[in-house]
Amino acid sequence: GLRNPTALAIQPGSGELWAVVNERDELGPNLVPDYLTSVAEGGFYGWPYSYWGRHVDERVQPPRPDLVAQAIRPDYALGNHVAPLGLCTAEGAALGPRFADGMFVALHGSWNRRPKSGYEVVFIPFRDGRPSGAPVTVLTGFLSAAGEAHGRPVGLAIDRRGALLVADDVGNTVWRVTYAGG
Repeated sequence: GLRNPTALAIQPGSGELWAVVNERDELGPNLVPDYLTSVAEGGFYGWPYSYWGRHVDERVQPPRPDLVAQAIRPDYALGNHVAPLGLCTAEGAALGPRFADGMFVALHGSWNRRPKSGYEVVFIPFRDGRPSGAPVTVLTGFLSAAGEAHGRPVGLAIDRRGALLVADDVGNTVWRVTYAGG
């Protein structure tokens, strides 16, 4: 029931499994949002019969209304065609209080959307174990003014000193993001 979950993380404390998911294409530039969600054991998230919970994908035949009725709505929309490929918790990060509780997500970027979307690393703040609030941009600048990709973030990790490491598969670089204080 999940289409293309590309990265997984275990939430500290609860042990809950989280995933980022690249949703379906060919429904236009503004559908369907890629997402971050907790993964319930035995849960069904709609693929291929519905998206974002119980929104039926009419292209899929034969339909399965019985499964659509069970579809779980994801926890957090990341944006349309942003292609999340990396995920890590803030556990062990030394990036200041703003980034103490939540998840970092590498948005690899759209390949077929105009205007382009993604091409950045964001932080999704959590409160009481759930996503809470707007995403915070952590690392950007991967697109030129002309819209050409100089880089595309893909993998994330926290190093031993608490910095965020970001693998960039176009720039062939690993970026290290640290806290400057303040």
